[in-house]
Formats: sequence, C-alpha cells, structure tokens
Amino acid sequence: MTTTASRTLPVSGLTDLSNESRMITAPWSRMIRALGLGQYPVDYDPAVAGHIGRALDQLAAKVLPSNAYALFCRDLGDFVLKVNDPARDRTWVDQAVEPLLDAARAERNPYYRALAGCLVMDSFAKLGLDVSLLVNDRRDFPAEVLDTLDEIAPDQIPDENRGRHGDYERLSASSAVFLALGQVGLKERLVTPERNRVVEALGLLENIPAPYFRGRSGSMFMSVLSLLGYDEYIFDGERDYMRETLHYMARADEIGIFPSFPEELPTAWSKVYPLLCMLNAIAMSGRAEYLNDPVDWLAEAEELLSEVPWSDRVHMSQYYIVGLHNLGRLRDRLPDLDGYVEEIAAVLDQVDPGANFFPNGIAYPYIIEVAMQTGRMDLIPEEALHKMVDSFTDLDSTPANRANRSFPVSYALNVLGEIGAPELVFEPRERYRGSSAIDWVIDNMSEGATEEGLRLYMIPHALISYALRLRGANAPETDLFRDFRFRLAADGARTA
Repeated sequence: MTTTASRTLPVSGLTDLSNESRMITAPWSRMIRALGLGQYPVDYDPAVAGHIGRALDQLAAKVLPSNAYALFCRDLGDFVLKVNDPARDRTWVDQAVEPLLDAARAERNPYYRALAGCLVMDSFAKLGLDVSLLVNDRRDFPAEVLDTLDEIAPDQIPDENRGRHGDYERLSASSAVFLALGQVGLKERLVTPERNRVVEALGLLENIPAPYFRGRSGSMFMSVLSLLGYDEYIFDGERDYMRETLHYMARADEIGIFPSFPEELPTAWSKVYPLLCMLNAIAMSGRAEYLNDPVDWLAEAEELLSEVPWSDRVHMSQYYIVGLHNLGRLRDRLPDLDGYVEEIAAVLDQVDPGANFFPNGIAYPYIIEVAMQTGRMDLIPEEALHKMVDSFTDLDSTPANRANRSFPVSYALNVLGEIGAPELVFEPRERYRGSSAIDWVIDNMSEGATEEGLRLYMIPHALISYALRLRGANAPETDLFRDFRFRLAADGARTA
C-alpha cells in the first residue's frame, strides 16, 4: 500500500493546500453538496479509472430506471474518465456533450437538476474544456441551470429537520450554481440591470429559521461571493448580511431552534459547527473585524469545542485548523499543532466506525484527512485503514444504519483515494468473502436502491471526484481559484 508521504510542517500553516481545498475543505461539502470535487489531482491511472467506471456502472444497474440523477452521475463519470485518458484524443467530445446535458436535464427534482448542471460546468472548467461547448448558437446550458434555482421550494428535504430548513436548500444550490458559473467565466450573469441574483439569494438567509442551517449554508454562500468578487453585496449595501447572520447565531439559545441528529450530540456541537464555517467565510472576506461582532468568536469557538467530547469533536477539527490557517491565526490559537493533531488521531482507539453511520461512521475519514493535510500520516496505523474499510458490514445493525451506509462509504472512498490507498476499497477482501468493499456495498443495497434514498448519491459524488482527480498531478487550479488571495492569512504570516 502506498500512502501519502509524511512531511514535517511548521505550526504556521498547511502550505500544500490549494485555494479550493482551503475554501471547501471538509468532505461534507464535497460528498453531500458535490462542491469542490476533484481536489488533490493525481496522474491518470488506468487501473483506478477502471475501478471507478465499474462502480458507477454497478450503481446505475442497481437503481431504478427512473433514478435520473444516479444515471447522470454514471454518464458524467464516464465522460470525465475518457477526457482524462491520455491514450484518447478529444475528437469525440463535441458529439458527447448534448447526450450528457440531456442526462442532467432528465432529473425532475430541481435541486438535483441544478446540482447536475453544476457538476457539468465544474468538470468542464477543471478538465480545461472550452465553455463554447456549453454556450453557443445551439444551446445555453448555464442559463438553464441558473433558471432552475427559481424552482426550488422551501422545506423540501425529507429528513428529521423538516420545518427547520426553510430556504436552506435553495441557498445551498445557489452556492453551487454561482460557483459553477464563476468556474466557466460567466459570473457577470449573476448581476444584470434586469436582475441582481446575488442580492436575491442573500435575502434567502432570513428565511432559514435554525441558526445551525443559516450559518452553515450562509457561510458557504458568502465564501462563494467573496471568491467571485461580489462581497460588496454582503457588506456594503443597505444591509450587512454577515453581521446579521453572526448576530442571529449569537442568539441560538434564545431562538431555541436546534437541529435533530440520528444520534444524540451535545448542543455545543450544533453551535460550533456553523460557527467554524462562518470563521472561514470571514477569512474569505478578508474582514477581520467580524471576528469580534458581536462577541469574540475565536474565544467562543474554543469554549464550545471544549464542551464537545473528543469522539465527536474530530468532525470539527478539520474546519477549525483550516479556518484558523486561513485567518492567519493558527500559530496564535494552536501553537502546538502537532500535539493537537496527535489528540485527534488518538480518537482512532476510542471510536468504532461500524457502530453507527453518524457520527462514528465518518470519524475515521475526518481523522485521516486531517493527518494528511498536516503532514502527520505517521499517526495513522495501517490497521486503522483496514478497520475503517471492514466496518461496512457492521452497519447492518439497524435499518437506519444500513440505509445510510452510503454516508461513511463515500467518506472512506474519498479519503483512501487522497492518501493513495484505493486498493483497500476496490480490491477483493476477506471480510467481504472475496468481493471488494465497494462491490459488496452496492450488491447489498435495497431493491432498486430505494431505501437508501438521497444518501445514495454520496457514493457517485465520491467516484466522480476521484475521476476528476485523475486529470494529472500538475493540473493547475482554475483561474477563479488561482487568482484568489487569503488576505488575512498573508497578513498573519507577516506578523507572526
């Protein structure tokens, strides 16, 4: 097994991270919302490409013919793998575009139809394909995707938090659509004399009742606006949307609308999660004054984290470390980064990844990715990787764990690719009686994969992400991300 080489980093930062991985750092955003797929590019590997293609084909064969989104993911994954294959030319691409777009259009749910469109645009940008394939005298696909936002109704997510979301899903989709338009160089479509979609979307914030969901979705949306250079609409108009959001979050106890989770978690967990996301939004904006509006948010984050047991805190640690780095405050707040990461890694001995799909099921992937990002893969024993991959059968313990198995499987698949150990999930294992872990998971889904519901999509997201990573180890960031500057991180480095 080949894993990412360990390296010693100074406590001042995570210098190997791209701008995209600093903005969209957590697997949650990537696996669930499909934002920032394809981070940590590597050279094309035909064996890995074959594994990815077969897994996508297996999923497509498993789902019902009406599951348009899963079928689209298969088509997009196949398209990406073909483009990345250095043995192929690209003469076929033009003829393949319309069928791919039709596959995206076939999804009836407007949220997932928008997401499919975003995946197409983001993939085209990262693969270096010309935007004229999407906008020409025959089609204007980005316009179709942008218009889909108007169809997303509030409180449509079918989970235990229905009634607490409001326009959470539409704002989350706006983050994806706005980012995708920026990736293909069409951000000017968001603000026109006829319609200012940026201000319209910012207005959705007040329609999200739970501080948890308002902070979580608002932070990513405001980060996208800062990336696009539209942060003036956040801060400098008639309203200050960041201040409003932070003040709303400060009233979380008074408002009393807390999210429900499958397993009981401390109240501090639901308060610190959106706060850490907002810290990164502040870092993206470059406006340090919001770190103390209306309270000292760094002190608040530290206190809330201390109230969460380490077994649950590991999910937050990645947000905390990267957020502090982007703010230029990592040396200040975590002077002993090595010691902090060692505490995170120690949780490997405390958590059973097969006990439940959440939070246990995703703890190991978070710990491993933090170790990778901080150059401390020496803290991750090989036995832990095997324990994580072999835990999928344990999630048959309850109907809920079984139906939601895609959650931890996607996280594990994602991180194993990032550390260079894909064989653990793609090759036969004794635990699965000679099948690979991914084959076993797909084979043991419900009939038509109906019980898995929307969680199913996390696995094709992980597979598409890996397919995009195969575009070459030296693949540059897109212009949108390459030209961005984390001003507070640069200022912090100069004053350290």
